[in-house]
Amino acid sequence: MEAIVGFLDGLTVWHWLGLGIILLAIEVAVGTFDLLWVSVGAFLTALFALLVPLPVGGWQGQMVFFGVAAIIFVICGRTLFKGVRRKQTSHPHLNDRLANMVGQHGEAATAFVDRRGKVKVGDTMWLAALADAASITIGDAIVVTGSEGGILTVRPISA
Repeated sequence: MEAIVGFLDGLTVWHWLGLGIILLAIEVAVGTFDLLWVSVGAFLTALFALLVPLPVGGWQGQMVFFGVAAIIFVICGRTLFKGVRRKQTSHPHLNDRLANMVGQHGEAATAFVDRRGKVKVGDTMWLAALADAASITIGDAIVVTGSEGGILTVRPISA
């Protein structure tokens, strides 16, 4: 027990900076964003250890400051800064093939029975459902209006 207390008595700014750097390196490898906030708490604790006089800023004060700062930053990171985790893209439907189909034209490959049938868009056959109460027969021109559960939603193109 004396060894642990002896180590804690010797905590310096450099220990907190080292902990912050180690946590930041682990965060880069893992990518959870939670260790990022804990490392910010460690960096702020280093600043606390540098600025606050020794009796108040002893190892007990540093540990309390670190614990409170880490908890506050993790909570804020999960609530206030949750948008940081979401990647913004200029192509939101890049890997969503069905969403990319919206607005494309094709033709009915089969007759639609109970509002379901097959359409040909480009060189591919797709399962399709009618978007409205219209009827579609083989060879009718269609336009894709959306998708639901792997099935295209289509409507006929009025001539």
